[in-house]
Amino acid sequence: MEHTPVLIIGGSLVGLSASLFLAWRGIPHILVEKHFGSALHPRAMGFTETTIEHYRTVGIADSIPQAPKGARLRRVKVKNLSSEWISESDWTPGQAIDRSDDLSPCRGAAIAQDKLEPILRNAAQEMGAKHKFGCELINFDHHTEQPISARLRDRKSGEEFEITADFMIAADGATSSIREALSITSSGVGYLKTLNSVLFYCPEADHYLEKGVQQFEIEQESFQGFLTTYGDSRWVLIFENDNVCSNEELIDLVKCALGSEMSFNIITTGQWEMAGRIADKYSEGRVFLAGDSAHQLPPTRGGFGANTGIDDVWNLAWKLERVICGVADSALLDTYNTERQPIGWLRHQQTFSRPDYAHWVDEDFEPDILLSNDAMEFGQLVRSSQIIGAGPELPAAALPSEWHGHPGTRAPHIWVMKDNIRISLLDLFGQDFVLLTENGAWYEYVKELPLKFIQIGSDIIFPFDLSFGELFNTEAKGATLIRPDGIIAWQSHSAMSESDLNDICRLVGKKHLNK
Repeated sequence: MEHTPVLIIGGSLVGLSASLFLAWRGIPHILVEKHFGSALHPRAMGFTETTIEHYRTVGIADSIPQAPKGARLRRVKVKNLSSEWISESDWTPGQAIDRSDDLSPCRGAAIAQDKLEPILRNAAQEMGAKHKFGCELINFDHHTEQPISARLRDRKSGEEFEITADFMIAADGATSSIREALSITSSGVGYLKTLNSVLFYCPEADHYLEKGVQQFEIEQESFQGFLTTYGDSRWVLIFENDNVCSNEELIDLVKCALGSEMSFNIITTGQWEMAGRIADKYSEGRVFLAGDSAHQLPPTRGGFGANTGIDDVWNLAWKLERVICGVADSALLDTYNTERQPIGWLRHQQTFSRPDYAHWVDEDFEPDILLSNDAMEFGQLVRSSQIIGAGPELPAAALPSEWHGHPGTRAPHIWVMKDNIRISLLDLFGQDFVLLTENGAWYEYVKELPLKFIQIGSDIIFPFDLSFGELFNTEAKGATLIRPDGIIAWQSHSAMSESDLNDICRLVGKKHLNK
């Protein structure tokens, strides 16, 4: 029987990202995936700036082609691809589709899932991750006070074996057998309809992208569909149909969507549910739900599907590292559910409150006030016992300029100089807790704590027109503490006090030091 600190079930985007983040942190683990490789039919293809920031931190962002500066995702309504545009639609009414270029060192990436997954897989394995593809979970025993015991089967040889693990990440999709075994319920709008898709290769259609539109809503009297591309001459047509279409019917539907004679080859088909389901809790004892097993959401221009799952495991990986290495108590892992489940629910509400999906929900759904793209991408608030100052009176999300570096929000990006090299402030975060301050006197108080001390004006140089106090809304004598996941955990507006030291010690997992 093999033992591992972490067992990941599911080797798609979220499972592979979890493996990569754990491997980068030096945490041994085993990933199990029932398929032998990436699916033939790619699903996700839009990855947000914060997702690319995570990949930047672990060193693989340069392997992922990012969108050109100023590029934005556009959608139009047409009779067919070859016809004139009827209208262009906004994701958030009254707001630009693109996001502000100055809020991140990265840009989003439009890369097909089946091209991104090998990058993640190879990088994780190079860092020491152990992957078992073509291997499926049969069942598992779960007891809070002892390791998980999982029974698995090699699908090629038929051999069955067991692995024990201190913790398990369930990244096994919307129909998660792990979630079902744990009897974790879900809430949300539920099932709405079943959609079919056909993936086809059509280089002749690519010139319709020259005007900058990537998504086409097909509106005909007898046919409605959604047509988009993966940017490599592969196109996908999504449509509603309760019956399984024959190959001849699929060919006719593609021709109908294209609108003119073009050569194409059908690659594969798919079927998926349009649904909104958020697990009522993201963890049970030693098991953690991530990705679609935790939140099932339809594709959106806000990237609320795969990107939310990648954020899940970014949040979880550093907590697992600290608990496994004995730096933190296991209570730290309770904050995974506390922090991530409300964000899943926020994204559910924002998805079905927006015009893309609002017309599919029934009258029982209570829409939320629409939040801007920048607020949803860069301004979500994280609340838990590991954040000091993110109270229930605060909004779930706001523009970064409104937060001003408030605890519970993502640390802001600016360009700074370190050792005469221009870097993003975000490049300082990822591995350790970081205390940022202009006041060097803080060092004597925190030098024995497990954190990195960075003095602005000495270790790094801010732009001449921006001060630490302006960026984080604190005074020159104050300080701010950034978690390994880049979330602001605490801040002080004045010089060090006894209560400040107590707060910092608790957050970084160290008993109080007498000073």
